[in-house]
Amino acid sequence: MITFYDCATAPSPRRTRILLAEKGIPHETVHVDLRKGEQLGEAFRRLNPQCTVPVLCTDDGLVLTDNAGITAWAEAAYPDPPLLGVTPAEKAEIASWNWRCEFEGLMAVADAMRNSSPAMAGRALTGPVNYEQIPALAERSLMRLRQFFTDLNARLEGRQHVATDRFSVADITAVVAVDFARIVKVKPGDEHLHLLRWRESMGRRPSIAS
Repeated sequence: MITFYDCATAPSPRRTRILLAEKGIPHETVHVDLRKGEQLGEAFRRLNPQCTVPVLCTDDGLVLTDNAGITAWAEAAYPDPPLLGVTPAEKAEIASWNWRCEFEGLMAVADAMRNSSPAMAGRALTGPVNYEQIPALAERSLMRLRQFFTDLNARLEGRQHVATDRFSVADITAVVAVDFARIVKVKPGDEHLHLLRWRESMGRRPSIAS
């Protein structure tokens, strides 16, 4: 049986959770309590020395510890429905927009939160090594995040999906980034009409609504 190590409140494993649901991949779920620091304990370190979730353990012994690897494996092992594209042009477009949503969206939220929250003092980056916060990085990240909302809204004008004309991992990453931004008090507003319409339509998908 495939085993998925999850945390319900964290954005990265949510991406995997949506992916597994869209692919219909049967699995068992093990919940990791990040607030209690279970990811830093010796038992979890033996599984994933990077001390992060998600982790996906496959039937044939693979231990995948990031969304890039998990998505690549899932697409190859369960090709229907295709979430990384079918044609060369689709694959390129989806890869490009997925990267943008991760780098400009998710990473901006994470940097804003981890470099400003008192609870993250000394833990400005995930993983086994402690890093101090950089307040100026939090301020810049909020600016980046607001620009990401502007760019994503423009991209979605007249479109049903972020990348191509089909649902893809770019939509998954974008949804998670937009929702996660609330933790730093950034939300789509009236000026983001296309983004709001798209997010409402995404919410009708069972994988995202759950």
